[in-house]
Amino acid sequence: MVSEPFDSRVYLVGAGPGDPGLMTARAVELIAAADIIYYDRLIPRGALDGARAEAELVYVGKQPGVSGMSQAEINDRLVESGLEGLRVVRLKGGDPFLFGRGSEEAAALTGAGIRFEVVPGVTAGVAAPAYAGIPATHRGAASAVAFVTGHEDPDKPETSLDWAALAAFPGTLAIYMGVGRLSENAAALIDAGRSGDQPVAVIERGTTPRQRVVTGTLSSISALAAMAGVESPALIVVGEVVSCREQLAWFEDRPLAGLKVVVTRARPGAAALATRLTALGAEAIELPLIRIEPRLDSPELERTIAGIDAYDLVCLTSPNGVELLFEALGSHGLDARALAAARIAAIGPGTAGALKAHGVRADLIPERSVAEGLIEALGELRPVPNRVLLARAAAARPSIPDSLRRMEIDFDDLALYETFAERPDRAALDGLAGADWITFTSGSAAQSLIEAMPTGLPDGVKLASIGPVTSGVIRAAGLRVDAEAERHDLDGLIEVLLDRAGRRPAE
Repeated sequence: MVSEPFDSRVYLVGAGPGDPGLMTARAVELIAAADIIYYDRLIPRGALDGARAEAELVYVGKQPGVSGMSQAEINDRLVESGLEGLRVVRLKGGDPFLFGRGSEEAAALTGAGIRFEVVPGVTAGVAAPAYAGIPATHRGAASAVAFVTGHEDPDKPETSLDWAALAAFPGTLAIYMGVGRLSENAAALIDAGRSGDQPVAVIERGTTPRQRVVTGTLSSISALAAMAGVESPALIVVGEVVSCREQLAWFEDRPLAGLKVVVTRARPGAAALATRLTALGAEAIELPLIRIEPRLDSPELERTIAGIDAYDLVCLTSPNGVELLFEALGSHGLDARALAAARIAAIGPGTAGALKAHGVRADLIPERSVAEGLIEALGELRPVPNRVLLARAAAARPSIPDSLRRMEIDFDDLALYETFAERPDRAALDGLAGADWITFTSGSAAQSLIEAMPTGLPDGVKLASIGPVTSGVIRAAGLRVDAEAERHDLDGLIEVLLDRAGRRPAE
């Protein structure tokens, strides 16, 4: 018997500094199995996407100058949920025990006799400097690093920080939560003997696509950060290691760094494209404008699967179609061997890749990843197929069936799924402000956004299309297509964005 990922207890989980890729495997596992998740303001984007649909998500984040749930209330809620026998995750930015008040929560749980587990997270004091090209330690510059809070409890009668000891510390100072008191803390270090000429970096939103770095010296950094409008969350690094940034900076050099790109593809494909864009440096905003609804219980599907060995050509037009066809085969106790007698045609490398994941190599991949490309390829196919299965979306373009009729080829047009427009809410649409690009992988997504924004798209935003069909929908609405992929797939869409950015990743 396989045990569950965790039992009924409270888990104090660190979510890392902001890059979702830095979340630990254990954190992701626990989120997926939780009954209730209490989460903070600074958890990574998408950190809760893996939670179960029935899980309760409770926001308990704190923000400077904004009233919210007190720490005592959070402690009480954790205890209450723990006593109910729920699987509880307390999801905190960074690490639970490093300036995270996780120890206070653990003490409250212990006092109530509730078992808990701590799942450490990558802390900003290490991650943010690394993403800024600043090593926390360096053999020639710093053999030690100290983590320091730049904002102590305002109710404490006096400071717990020994500024003289910190000024004399022979290494790097990583100061958390110090932007609001940057001037005072810098002055305290200088007054205590730290050189005003020592290099300093302020790293805003470290490890995220919105990361900004301002460098200066201990005596100048406050004015420079104010001039740049730096806001929290930000980490302050004091020490000679900051000088390494000029040589070691890498995060900002990625080819799409500094660009905000909106992904309108349906889930789960939206996440896949967003992940690739993020890896290239973009700030990827997911705004799914269509949803996929499977049609796996239709009489047509039952008849098709029952007679699957009668087809000598199976045409698939999308990865969604591939996944749903194999799901339908699996529900009838079949697998890829059921297609052994047929040749397989796939529109686009994405569809071919989905087939390959199921152990099937496409026999026919048109040079152009559009219906017209498949039609041209079918016209040259020898021997001519006797019976064709066209497995795709309902209400898809009629060009392929029309061509098969003209060629007098017997075929079945099987609808595996339907697409429906998603209407984004006002908050999601407001998130488009400041976007550099909106990407469209289908005409239906473009039409959905156009209808959702009748007054027009944000000023200055450019539109990128996956291919001519999608471009046609955009232009029919009176909008301009700024970039169209030469290859009509995700790789082509990414390539055109790289071309427009004028930068390519290193080979």
